[in-house]
Amino acid sequence: MILITGAPGWLGTRLVDTIVNGSTGMPWLTEPYADRRIRCFVLNGVNPEELRGFSPKVSVVAGDVRDKASLVQLFKDAEGATLFHLIGVIHPRRVRDFYDVNTGGARNIVDCAVEHGVERLVMISSNSPAGHHSGNERLFDEDSPNRPYMSYGKSKMLAEDYVNAAHASGKLETTILRPCWFYGPGQPPRQTRFFKMIQNGRVPVVGGGENRRSMTYIDNLCQAILLAGHIEKARGQTYWIADRKPYTMNETVDTIERLLEHEFGLPVAHRRLRMPGIASEFAVACDWIIQRAGLYWQEVHVLSEMNKTIACSIEKAERELGYCPRIGLEEGMRRSIRWCIDRGFLP
Repeated sequence: MILITGAPGWLGTRLVDTIVNGSTGMPWLTEPYADRRIRCFVLNGVNPEELRGFSPKVSVVAGDVRDKASLVQLFKDAEGATLFHLIGVIHPRRVRDFYDVNTGGARNIVDCAVEHGVERLVMISSNSPAGHHSGNERLFDEDSPNRPYMSYGKSKMLAEDYVNAAHASGKLETTILRPCWFYGPGQPPRQTRFFKMIQNGRVPVVGGGENRRSMTYIDNLCQAILLAGHIEKARGQTYWIADRKPYTMNETVDTIERLLEHEFGLPVAHRRLRMPGIASEFAVACDWIIQRAGLYWQEVHVLSEMNKTIACSIEKAERELGYCPRIGLEEGMRRSIRWCIDRGFLP
């Protein structure tokens, strides 16, 4: 059996689709999962019909990861199962939600997995436990020290600690994946808003735009998740998961702008909101104050990171998992834009 938390979210839906329908160009990827039933844990009140539509072997259990009692049905008869834990909050209204969902939820999942004899847990973490670079040339790797960035980073770091402790105790096989900035079809409104800001000339570029960001195309991430679920060497390991190379902010914005205009024929303003680096540093101070008050303001937090380099090496994942990110920025953004246009989200 396969257990998935976080569907029908962006990543969870894509993962179920990949398991059921395969991965283009990599038919071997889903072979270890071909005959297994899939049980998805869906937040109370969320419509699960898209998940059920993939295959009769997909079933749904509703609950709340913060409520351990609601997890009972998810783990019923789950001995020997592979569990993909994808649930997490990135931009909540309150700081406490980071810890209730990202940390507390992960603890509940781990405890239930141990109690019900789950064989392997693959947890999706984040780049945020590592923080950001002081310079523009360095790459994070699995030996880089944790310097969590704000409450989100700390909540994910604490979840990682709990997962690693479960593996160290011998009670559960675990693997942690650290993807970076997601992109790809199925994206949430915040990503479409980013496209519209570029189209309308309102996207902020802070401090020259040459800071580098690792990004993770969603199908590349699904590949890594499925590999981590059965590769023997992945037991007890943490892996950075991203596209093969980091991209500067200028490169990312220029690529999206070019695709919008030249491939999809959409009008583009050809402007940027140029800001000095101090704008992000001021946002860092504001973000710290706001979060100390227990609140969270998405726009301030995002601006605080706009001049930061957050870039990683995927060498360990390539070597040990056989991870091979076949889709890069241009093709990934092309697919994302086409998905938006097909659904009327752009122009």
